[in-house]
Amino acid sequence: MNNLFLFCRAGYEKECAAEIQDRAAEIGVAGFVKAAANDAYVVFQCFTEGDADRLARELPLDTLIFARQMFVCSELLSDLPVDDRVTPLINALSSLENGGELRVETPDTNEAKELLTFCRKFTVPLRAALKQHGVLLANENARRPIVHVCFLGGTKAYAGYSYSNNSSPFFMGIPRLKFPSAAPSRSTLKLDEAFNHFIAPLEQETRLHSGMNAVDLGACPGGWTYQLVRRGMFVAAVDNGPMADSLMQSGQVTHYREDGFRFEPKRKNIYWLVCDMVEKPSRVAELIEQWAINGWFHEAIFNLKLPMKSRYKEVTTILRRMADVLQQNGLHQFQLRCKHLYHDRDEVTVHLCLRPGSHL
Repeated sequence: MNNLFLFCRAGYEKECAAEIQDRAAEIGVAGFVKAAANDAYVVFQCFTEGDADRLARELPLDTLIFARQMFVCSELLSDLPVDDRVTPLINALSSLENGGELRVETPDTNEAKELLTFCRKFTVPLRAALKQHGVLLANENARRPIVHVCFLGGTKAYAGYSYSNNSSPFFMGIPRLKFPSAAPSRSTLKLDEAFNHFIAPLEQETRLHSGMNAVDLGACPGGWTYQLVRRGMFVAAVDNGPMADSLMQSGQVTHYREDGFRFEPKRKNIYWLVCDMVEKPSRVAELIEQWAINGWFHEAIFNLKLPMKSRYKEVTTILRRMADVLQQNGLHQFQLRCKHLYHDRDEVTVHLCLRPGSHL
């Protein structure tokens, strides 16, 4: 097995391919990409045996912007017999031992999703056979590698494994979040996912707790403010448009009818800054830089709307420039991370923590 399979959003295969090629080269792994538009996945084929496993161990999934999940895999298994798909899959996975979990998945496309019912049903006999052959342990073990089978069609699949400490905990790399009926817009799911992605569960009690002060730039109608309010925070919501009455009645929101690019906080005890304004990504990045240099927040989550072309190049250029600007202004301990989240579309979400490890 010397390929790396990466799930991504349909339409972002080119960005995912460019990123894995660059990141693999950084650690000395050479190869080439196989990808097609709107397939919702990329396959990186390594030139040297063992390099795919090296990528799965040494390249942190969380540092990849456009990949939702990745696993080491064999070549594509084609023409799987309809009456016995299990045997060739067992043969393809025969080099693996004592896997901790099985995931039978598909790419996130409308066409592939039609296979999900089949995948759920097929998981049962395949799991039993893999246990019988020692590929899987008798009981699930979260510390052992995850066995992946990704069907592209009824008779085509990639099979392989990922390491549990460098893998998405979610099926197909997609978190399942329920839209809260009280939220004023579906954009609320973007911030909910961002909090859960960037803030470890054990740290949420200290970094996302009641009584914190937050600012939401471009808040109207309040999708992101809702996530702050429901966590018990007091929010300065900045937007010339109207806010949802339910949020204003909470007693936790102060609405400033101002331009988010001109707003200056009256109090400087802000922990969270969030921003989802529809504006050029470079302009939003410059705004966050200015707030950071002024010391007006502790952590920030903001979205960068992506251009139609050169999206990977645009994002990486902005992130590098942000890091340079912050360092040039005396900020050296910050953490800057970026992810194309499931609830994002033509945008990426960025998390900036100015003093990692020193949370209020």
